[in-house]
Amino acid sequence: MSDLLDYKCPACGGALAFDTATQKMKCPYCDSTYEMAELQQKDAVLDTQQAEMPQNAVTQDNFDWNTDSAQDWNGEDANMSVFVCKSCGGEIVGDQNTVATACPYCGNPVVMSGRLSGQLKPNYVIPFKLDKKAAKDMLKKYVSSKKFAPNAFKSENKLEEIMGIYVPFWLFDSNINASVNYEATRVRTWSDKKYNYTETSYYDIYRQGNMGFANIPVDGSTKMADDLMESIEPFDFNEAVDFQTAYLAGYLADKYDVDMQASIPRANERIKASAEDTLKGTVNGYTSIIPKQSFVQLINGVSKYALYPVWILNTSYKGEKYTFAMNGQTGKFVGDIPIDKGKLAGVFSAIAVGGTAVIFGIGRLLGLL
Repeated sequence: MSDLLDYKCPACGGALAFDTATQKMKCPYCDSTYEMAELQQKDAVLDTQQAEMPQNAVTQDNFDWNTDSAQDWNGEDANMSVFVCKSCGGEIVGDQNTVATACPYCGNPVVMSGRLSGQLKPNYVIPFKLDKKAAKDMLKKYVSSKKFAPNAFKSENKLEEIMGIYVPFWLFDSNINASVNYEATRVRTWSDKKYNYTETSYYDIYRQGNMGFANIPVDGSTKMADDLMESIEPFDFNEAVDFQTAYLAGYLADKYDVDMQASIPRANERIKASAEDTLKGTVNGYTSIIPKQSFVQLINGVSKYALYPVWILNTSYKGEKYTFAMNGQTGKFVGDIPIDKGKLAGVFSAIAVGGTAVIFGIGRLLGLL
């Protein structure tokens, strides 16, 4: 049975304490009080849930990955060169025909530092399906749709800086057994001639299930922002092929600086969040559903290394750097756009004709940014 000292206030989540004046459990944070009988009933529910748990129910996290799938270059690295940016420190890989180029991260020149060595060979690569012209057209379309973007972003010279690069990803496959406890509420409101009433009922809910995950990607480069790379997902792994250096011809490849072991915590986070969301989808008919405890048991977890195609563009505006990225397989495009304050001021002066009109105008404005 649960210890009373461990009880959390259903209203705010604070730790309950026994109040001698009222002889009830009281929350020192929101002043809610609870009869002892209510808490005994909660104990009974929790004990019943525990008794009804399947024998294979998960009661603690266990992420144990098999990381032995990496492979060596086996001499192919003799044809690969490493280029280093003296400005930002970025390292990229090219074939033996790659000549002086620009850093895909900051745009500054890079210099060849030597042959590739001491790196793992990718297991797979998804070849580029969209060329530079498609990337340029998508960037034009993306920027032109932003009504408050500075005109400088629409100039042709900005489009010429776009580069195709293979970004390193660690991919994780696993089956899991997951269990989650949720706190749910149902809210009922009604009124009489004097008062408005709100009744909130609280529920403890348990869900457990088995799931399978395949090719969960984790960006293996610190130079590539994780949120940017996750924004252009998904990549279709069905089009991946066994890696060959020939696929790098005409493109660059980022040299990973986040190894597989360091990528595992992010993979665990994504698996756990997905499991919670999936099981949450089976809980219906409540006003709110909040996960309180969740546990994941990893089964046959394996990992591999792949290169994914990305078109990127770095440019600056008034001293600030802006990065755009396009999925080189699907064409999904993302990036931050600076705001032309002159254009913005013109819109605000045009709509500032009254409180209601201003609020409406701001609502439409936010939809355009």
